[in-house]
Amino acid sequence: MYRRKKSLSRKSLFIPALILCMPALLALAVDRTSRPEIRPTVPTADRTAGNRVFLERADKLKKNATDSFMTVVGDVVFTKGPMIMKCDSAHYYSESESLDAFGNVSMEQGDTLFVYADELRYDGPSEIATLYADYGKKVRLINRDVTLETDVFIYDLAIDLGYYQTGGKLYDQSNTLTSIKGEYVPSTKEANFYLDVRLNSLSETDTLTIYSDTLYYNTATHIAELYSPSEVINRRGIIYTRQGVYDTDSDVTTLYDRSIVLTRDGQRLTADTIFYNRTKAYGEAFGNMILTDSAQKLSVYGNYGFYDEAKDSSFVTGRAMIAEYSNEEDTLWLHGKYIKTFRQFDTTYIQEDTLLGIPASTKVDTSHVAVIHPKVRFYRSDLQGVCDSMRYTERDSTLRMFVDPVIWNEDRQVFGNVIEVLFNDSTIERATLPDMGFTAQHIEDEYYNQLSGKEMIAYFKAGEITQLDINGNVEIIMYPEDADSTFNKVVNAESSFLTANFRGRTTERIKLWPETTGTATPLFLAKKNLFYLPKFRWFDALRPRDRYDIFPPEEIAEPEAAIKEEDAEPEADTEAANGE
Repeated sequence: MYRRKKSLSRKSLFIPALILCMPALLALAVDRTSRPEIRPTVPTADRTAGNRVFLERADKLKKNATDSFMTVVGDVVFTKGPMIMKCDSAHYYSESESLDAFGNVSMEQGDTLFVYADELRYDGPSEIATLYADYGKKVRLINRDVTLETDVFIYDLAIDLGYYQTGGKLYDQSNTLTSIKGEYVPSTKEANFYLDVRLNSLSETDTLTIYSDTLYYNTATHIAELYSPSEVINRRGIIYTRQGVYDTDSDVTTLYDRSIVLTRDGQRLTADTIFYNRTKAYGEAFGNMILTDSAQKLSVYGNYGFYDEAKDSSFVTGRAMIAEYSNEEDTLWLHGKYIKTFRQFDTTYIQEDTLLGIPASTKVDTSHVAVIHPKVRFYRSDLQGVCDSMRYTERDSTLRMFVDPVIWNEDRQVFGNVIEVLFNDSTIERATLPDMGFTAQHIEDEYYNQLSGKEMIAYFKAGEITQLDINGNVEIIMYPEDADSTFNKVVNAESSFLTANFRGRTTERIKLWPETTGTATPLFLAKKNLFYLPKFRWFDALRPRDRYDIFPPEEIAEPEAAIKEEDAEPEADTEAANGE
């Protein structure tokens, strides 16, 4: 009987196949256990080494055999000493410890320094990081209250120096600075700016703008240092300097190298060194100072000077000199050891007027006063003079000369105990000698016309004397001219009062009253005592001969040191700024 053969099950077929594949499966199992899964790990190297870069974490890491870098993606963190670098993804070159970072790039150090960018290139051997921003955005460095913005920022981590070369802006709580090139050291807060530099103050109470090509700035002190031709503009004026230091917080400025300060009122100051505290409105100038006031038409020179704006006072010394050029035809040059100006207060009490219903009050008037002393000397081609001290009061437009004052005009000389000159728009209107006056005119040889009296008043028009009044103790010596312009007699006379009228250089009329005594003596019969009044003195040896002769002998410099132009700068004095 035929028996059907038993068929094989699927299970019995799988077992021989499994036995045949076993060597390959065992080999695969052994290989998987010897090659663990690759994932980011924290290296065990010394992490305090500041020049090493460590990959702290990433979500993914992969490496192609053909690439020289590893690709890390997702919440990527690198460290280099205290610096933490973050990004979305990066190419990491482990051999050189360099990296290229992309997306939401940041560099952080502690809780003070942050740098934000869209892309980072870090070169391990040089330790230089270059950060880039996408179009329309900026790389930003934030160091506490300091922010720096630029398109491309280069950060040298080895020396803690960041810089840009394509234009940038730095701003803090006090100022905003822009330039084409710039450097910033976060650890020292020092910043350097080059090319088209501009500083703008953020103060709400004042304006300040500085233009320069080289400016150093400290973000902690807010002090700017200038080392190239610069222009400083504020609401009081403009400064031109090649070297200076400006504290933008305290408004204290120190300027060097013949800087120039221009005020809104038309004043111009230059000196070797200028110090100015704008808050206290106080300034000093050292070395060859020149202050020009175009409104007053005068210039002041000296080796040292100061100005206190609050007190409206000034002081100049060290070959001090004033050049007054209101006379378009000539300039008056005046010297005194010290030149001072100040504001004077005068108080007037006004009594009550019951009829008009006006209560009692006090009126305070102010006036500017200038004092020059000692050894005062001045020169103008038509007027020269000397005295020990001089005082000009703005209130009454009067110049007063004290202690042996003498004035010369051409061949005339005037002296007395005090000389007072009243001005009207810088033109002499009246000259008074209230306590003894003496005037003499040299004729020739030993002959002088002479007038003396207790009080002498001269009136002027357009700079020419028109009338002379003498009140009390009039004494006169004159040499009348004959028709042929010669003289052959001397007239001696005395009276109580005299009035003389002049037309140009000619005496038109002389009147003496109420009683006159006198003599007319031919010269060949006149004795020597008839030629001179008792108080006659001729001080020709003291007379300044030119504008360089206004300095006493102990202050006279070498001839080439003399000023060659009205606005020229005097030669530096070798003596200290505080004295002669």
